[in-house]
Amino acid sequence: MDYTELQNRAERKMRSLGESRIPLIHIGTGTCGLAAGAGEVLAEARAFLNKSGLLARIVEVGCLGLCYQEPLLGIKSLGHPMIYYGRVSAANTAEILKAQLIDGEPDTKAALFTMGSDAVNGVPDFHELPFVRPQVRIALRNCGLIDPGEIDHYLARGGYEGLKRALGLSPHEVIEEIKASGLRGRGGAGFPTGVKWDFAHKSKSSEKYFICNADEGDPGAFMDRSLLEGDPHAVLEGMIIGAYAIGASEGYVYIRTEYPLAIKRLETALEQMKAYGLLGGGILDKGFAFHIKIKEGAGAFVCGEETALMASIAGGRGMPRSRPPFPAQAGLWERPTNINNVETLANVSAIMERGADWFAGYGTKKSKGTKTFSLAGKIRRTGLIEVPMGTRLKEIIEEIGGGVIGGGNFKAVQTGGPSGGCIPFSLNHLPVDYESLAEAGSIMGSGGMVVMDERTCMVDMARYFLTFTGNESCGKCLPCRLGSRQLLDILIDICEGRGSPEDLDLLEEVGEAMQKASLCGLGQTAPNPVISTLKYFRQEYEKHVIDHKCPAGVCKALFFYQIDPEKCTGCMACLRKCPANAISGSKKEPHEIDQEACIRCGECYDSCKFEAVAIM
Repeated sequence: MDYTELQNRAERKMRSLGESRIPLIHIGTGTCGLAAGAGEVLAEARAFLNKSGLLARIVEVGCLGLCYQEPLLGIKSLGHPMIYYGRVSAANTAEILKAQLIDGEPDTKAALFTMGSDAVNGVPDFHELPFVRPQVRIALRNCGLIDPGEIDHYLARGGYEGLKRALGLSPHEVIEEIKASGLRGRGGAGFPTGVKWDFAHKSKSSEKYFICNADEGDPGAFMDRSLLEGDPHAVLEGMIIGAYAIGASEGYVYIRTEYPLAIKRLETALEQMKAYGLLGGGILDKGFAFHIKIKEGAGAFVCGEETALMASIAGGRGMPRSRPPFPAQAGLWERPTNINNVETLANVSAIMERGADWFAGYGTKKSKGTKTFSLAGKIRRTGLIEVPMGTRLKEIIEEIGGGVIGGGNFKAVQTGGPSGGCIPFSLNHLPVDYESLAEAGSIMGSGGMVVMDERTCMVDMARYFLTFTGNESCGKCLPCRLGSRQLLDILIDICEGRGSPEDLDLLEEVGEAMQKASLCGLGQTAPNPVISTLKYFRQEYEKHVIDHKCPAGVCKALFFYQIDPEKCTGCMACLRKCPANAISGSKKEPHEIDQEACIRCGECYDSCKFEAVAIM
């Protein structure tokens, strides 16, 4: 079918929806929303409409990024723009709907923001929110705004315009456009996307493959999952453009099976694309044919590595192989293969629609465009964000994230997932781009960003990430298999009070050997959390191995809680909170902790308002 006809039909459909007198209700049903109770809100909204006899259109949308405000409920009614409410529950859904749809008076005190130009009694516009204001949404341009199960919603917002333009160019011209944009791989390595495509394009073979790597496995990372759940067509369009550029006729989306919602929405999108002539033979009547299959992985972290991923698709064990040959020369089934991650492909479709210069106008000289991050950990506003490359850590954590939760002090941030490094507060001015993070001893990775406060033990944090990467090592190469185990054993000894000063030099020695000798990126980057925390928090390690103390009060063998009788007012808050009944004392009299019974849970420390409980 002709693209212009497809787009005109989609725009008419969306225009009629926007101009309709029938109210429109948006409910965020991404994984974050569903986990917070969006399913119950959806059921309650449907029940309210049935009971009241009101006619309204409910649209399930993906994650808008404000995970800390889920479930989100948006209502557009006659005379009002779309008004969103945050942290909605099944209990207050009917009340919110009644106020706006029956009484005609939106609850502006409960409203979180509006989506549109019309102001509503001081309720801020979406783009005025501190969480949103510094952001530039390119990969996330449609997430939370469209129904991911409706291809017409995507088409009405310029979807597949980039594909139409690409098919009017030669493959070489498409590659040059991507090169000019400065787009680098968003999966972690940051290799120039256009250069990568050029390698595969120049490989001589009648059979080539294009793969979308959706095997997102970093703890605390949810960028790719949210993007696929909220806007699968943006990714699939970029995939078709890439396949055309390198000359591939078959492709795979490799996604872990623990992402059922993303898989469901991908399957729906693929069926719609076939029906619209956007996938299969003769795409947009241009004579280019491309077919996509979904391959579900079992969730092995190592399968995020290109060669291990291809081994898994081919039915083998997910284990990396040495390179060369590189996938562009001999990849899946020994044929030239290109692999890009989810976010990279979502950017491709936008670049081909808006142009290379537009994309290159964001970011820094060497790191162009924007980057998505998942904000997690000890931060007030957790969620999914997208900022221009070069945005400083301080702006992300304090302005967008709202600072550390509970009024604590920002201590460090882990970027790049378990393979990244811990960046201290003293470097909060650091611009977030590939070069700056690498210089600081960390990596961009796929975009996980875990914030830590003063109650975080950096030794314990390194132990946590080493536990993960050690368990996920495929065991093929000795430096990774034994090195990760040795690092972990040393860290466990330190956390349990058996460490010695000599262990610190050994950690660095083993870590550096792993970086130099491991076969793949997993082993090469696994020591990063250890090496970076030793670099920036060596005094904390020394406290553990010399004084046998854990200043953060995390390693249970290395601290105890003590109540200062001069500060204790006898309010009994700690006594009531203690799950082990280890605290005794009378009201308005100083309390005491039975160290034998104490389980070091920290409830007394957190509940004391007078700073009478100290970590010793």
